[in-house]
Amino acid sequence: MARYTDAACRQCRRIGEKLFLKGDRCYSPKCGVERRRHPPGDQGTRRPRRPTDWALQLREKQKARFTYGVLERQFSNYFADARDSQGVTGEVLLQLLERRLDNVVYRLAFADSRRQGRQMVNHGHFSVNGRKLDIPSYQVQPDDVVTWRRVTNDTMPGFVETLTDGIPKRPVPSWLRLETDALKGEVVSLPEPSDIDSGIDVRLIVEFYSR
Repeated sequence: MARYTDAACRQCRRIGEKLFLKGDRCYSPKCGVERRRHPPGDQGTRRPRRPTDWALQLREKQKARFTYGVLERQFSNYFADARDSQGVTGEVLLQLLERRLDNVVYRLAFADSRRQGRQMVNHGHFSVNGRKLDIPSYQVQPDDVVTWRRVTNDTMPGFVETLTDGIPKRPVPSWLRLETDALKGEVVSLPEPSDIDSGIDVRLIVEFYSR
């Protein structure tokens, strides 16, 4: 499967703001956005120009893509599904992105970032309703239960315990329920717009695809 393999910090620098793609590193002085304020390939010598409406729309679309870690064709398919569904297109789009299994793992504080969540799902560390799932794009449904699988691996002793020590490290949204002792989370309901704190202006994304 195709995937983005370049440095995650370059994506934040392209957008011009932190997307928190690398977990705790984004809060440290090592953050790429803090160290290099200008976009990749720009040495900061050019006078900034006022962006066009199309540039603002493209930036917001790319911001959503980078935040949730999906490629262009997959994101276009999400938008097409949202457009064909009942409800407000932009809100349905964010709901589809939020319901990805790798994002749910991140929202439950089982991973420090969505990228890490995607990797752990790919490696088979989680089950949904008792069934092992290694598909990061899997769409969770209400009443689904996401559980850590106790994978025996002599090369990483205490991996689960180390990663989950002190959870939740950040607030868990109201559409999810976390049981820290059992290391499992339940999907209580579908995410509402008020539950999604992505900072993405979906109106601009809808305008981009409506050109």
